Amino acid sequence: MTKVFFLIVFIFFNSLMGGQLVLGQARNGGGAIPMRADNWIAKPGAVEFEAGAMKMAGGNGLVILKGVDFSDGVIEFDLLPAEKQFSSMYFRYKDSLESECFYFRTDRMGQPQAIQYTPIIGGVNCWNLFDNYQNSAEWQPNAPIHTKLVVAGPRLRVYLNGSAEPAMDVPRLEGNVTHGSICFEGKGTLSNLVVRQGQTEGLAAAEGFDPVANDPHYIRHWWATEPKLAQQDGKYDLATQAADFNSRLMPDSQTVWKPVGVERRGLVNLTRLYPEKNFVRRVIFLKTTLHSDEAKTCQIKLGFLNEVWIWLNGQWLYVDKNYYGTPIAKQRGRISIDNTVLTVPLEKGDNQLMIGVGGGFYGWGIMARVEELEGITMK
Repeated sequence: MTKVFFLIVFIFFNSLMGGQLVLGQARNGGGAIPMRADNWIAKPGAVEFEAGAMKMAGGNGLVILKGVDFSDGVIEFDLLPAEKQFSSMYFRYKDSLESECFYFRTDRMGQPQAIQYTPIIGGVNCWNLFDNYQNSAEWQPNAPIHTKLVVAGPRLRVYLNGSAEPAMDVPRLEGNVTHGSICFEGKGTLSNLVVRQGQTEGLAAAEGFDPVANDPHYIRHWWATEPKLAQQDGKYDLATQAADFNSRLMPDSQTVWKPVGVERRGLVNLTRLYPEKNFVRRVIFLKTTLHSDEAKTCQIKLGFLNEVWIWLNGQWLYVDKNYYGTPIAKQRGRISIDNTVLTVPLEKGDNQLMIGVGGGFYGWGIMARVEELEGITMK
């Protein structure tokens, strides 16, 4: 009887305070989040609340959960998407520049792109830099998708519709953030949202295996210039995807070169180094040295976004482009070590490989792998 009395008193005072401590849950990330307006930040007309659910109109920006600073734990919800292409949720959301994002490609159900993860780095959605963070998934078109994210340090696992097996296992979250808000975006209905801070269900807070970590064929050491804005007299020299290289962008004797390394999968992530959220075309130069014991021809696999101009020992070697949605796109316009293969005629001794990289469409970067290392040393 005493317990019931105190519970009634607690609920009474809680209602007087506008629900700020609803049974110790939402604000502290300990349980269910009531679907009501005072728990959310949204633009006028962006959401409606009824029958324990939040209906999102879509096209009105993010809907942000108030008072939760999420780091590690479980985020669980039911989502009935009504968006024709994308339905997204963000976690560890710092601001529009830095976040982690998991999303459904609602038009790709059953296909390899049905569910995807991407970091937001410097305001850039890096979906085209991480084609490895996607998977096939299926759900009932007119039924809510029960979704559970388990986050532990750099790890993420996503479970759908109560399955004991993860639909997606991300070995390393790629964003620059460790904590932040929880947000949703897209048209649809959200219900049964639960946030359990710190409850990682046994998922170790350790980075998963990088499949190329011990592969000596990847070029891992580069020198880089600062990026140059590809314009002159206020007019873009490379303003269209059909435009090609302008020699005035070439490095000269005054150019400063700095060493850069690679991330997982051998990726030189230029977005992390030089993000640009406004799709402004820029060019950066990378160079490395390959020493060959004798004159020989080798093959180099190259992944790149979005454009490359390549020289070997000062001579033109290769030009290519990789833009999503164009006939010349490789691997759907995403970076992959299988984007292209270079035939490289090495001289005996040191050979300088220099790559101009153009970017202005979401993420940009390169990855390179020498196929046969016999007699070749990377400096």
